[in-house]
Amino acid sequence: MDKALYVAMTGAKNMMLAQAAHANNLANVSTPGFRADFAQARSMGVYYGEGQPTRVYSMTENPATDFSQGPSMETGRELDIMVERDGFIAVQAPDGSEAYTRAGSLFVDSVGILRTGSNLPVLGNGGPIAIPAAEKIEIGLDGSITIIPLGQGADAPAIVDRIRLVNPPTGTMEKSTDGLIRPRDPENADIQADASVSLISGFLEGSNVNAVHEMTSILGLARQFEMQIKMMHKVQENSETSASLLQQS
Repeated sequence: MDKALYVAMTGAKNMMLAQAAHANNLANVSTPGFRADFAQARSMGVYYGEGQPTRVYSMTENPATDFSQGPSMETGRELDIMVERDGFIAVQAPDGSEAYTRAGSLFVDSVGILRTGSNLPVLGNGGPIAIPAAEKIEIGLDGSITIIPLGQGADAPAIVDRIRLVNPPTGTMEKSTDGLIRPRDPENADIQADASVSLISGFLEGSNVNAVHEMTSILGLARQFEMQIKMMHKVQENSETSASLLQQS
């Protein structure tokens, strides 16, 4: 009885965790550049010393992130950029470290720092990109930022910096809890810029979440959760019946 109750309890718990992962994906179906998380469950043995496991329990885990490209959305805004095919935009995380994103909705703050829509500084050749007051800002295919200085004509363009673009193997990267992409192994965090990565200006990349798949997954997990709860009730009934039989004997 105890083993059956334990298996059902851990199963119900991890069905809820899996639902949370799929619900997070569904909540970000409209978030530009969002990458969906996979979720899977597996059985784990419980060992007490040497020998065979005494029981098993369920464990839900997020084994990987879906790095497939999302749909392109034309905005016409000069500071909206989309990474074409593979690659990432380098940004400065809140802890000061370098991280990566596909979200390309940029803006220039009050002190001239180029930031993402999440207010993270975009990195260039020498750190966060600072843009002086300008009449017009253009971002090229290679990430170069060209401006028409304030008070100057169109015949006086100036290149101020270049967005740091990288293209590490996605198998070596993972998505952190803050939604930013980082190397799985911190010791291999020195990722070099890749000149083959190109940008498209005036477009944003949408989320790669499949809303229908996420919804059906949540419904399926809800049914599995109900099944685990019914199993727990059945174990309780069997336990009460066994106790009653022992009292009669």
